[in-house]
Amino acid sequence: MKLLPIELEEAQNQHFTTTAECVRVLTIFSEHYKKVGFTKPWIAYFVSDDTNAIIGGGGYKGKPNDNQVEISYGTFKNYQGRGVGTEICRRLVELALQTDPLVKITARTLPDNYASITILKRNGFTCLGTVLDPEDGDVLEWEYNKYSA
Repeated sequence: MKLLPIELEEAQNQHFTTTAECVRVLTIFSEHYKKVGFTKPWIAYFVSDDTNAIIGGGGYKGKPNDNQVEISYGTFKNYQGRGVGTEICRRLVELALQTDPLVKITARTLPDNYASITILKRNGFTCLGTVLDPEDGDVLEWEYNKYSA
């Protein structure tokens, strides 16, 4: 599995425009970069498998703020239920800690998103409780605990 950067310049992402799922993600992150900026490695990535098929994506919701960074990830429909989300999450945690071993890594999920909750638990995240997210309403906030991973 490889992390493939979603670049700031749209022309550099043309090779990702082969599926509707990828185009939808590119549109989202084009807008997201305008809001939070573009600072590698704290960006978004597509994820490819061993055959170079794009199977999902993930990334950071911006560069660390107050030594904290939030991750986000998703698996494309045809690849769900195969451990892809768990691996994407693991890779994002690994990259964050390689970049800054002291950064606090967080994630948010909807309370009924049991697949994402399972992914976070498998990757050593602990639920801190419910918080109000401006975009999603009440969500569960999680924090990575390297000692439970």
